Amino acid sequence: MIANYGYKDGSGEYYISIDTDNCIACPVGRACLTACPKAMFENMTDDYDDQVVWIKPEFRRSLAYGCADCKPSGGYTSLPCTSACTPGAIKHSW
Repeated sequence: MIANYGYKDGSGEYYISIDTDNCIACPVGRACLTACPKAMFENMTDDYDDQVVWIKPEFRRSLAYGCADCKPSGGYTSLPCTSACTPGAIKHSW
């Protein structure tokens, strides 16, 4: 299942999508949790009692600002969360 966290406003669509099937099978112990400098990710137990990662509720309406430091203008050549996620479960829409 693909879980989408984020929002759409006049400046665009800002969503982080997490493929929970890939997240469940994470071979690197959810390295995205520590890779995000803003600590926007956290573990949760889904409806099927599987441990998956989600975006903390307090960040969901401000992803464009929360992720700004890691976007190319912030000096990164790749996003820390997507680089740490070796199964490729995390995608950004912008």
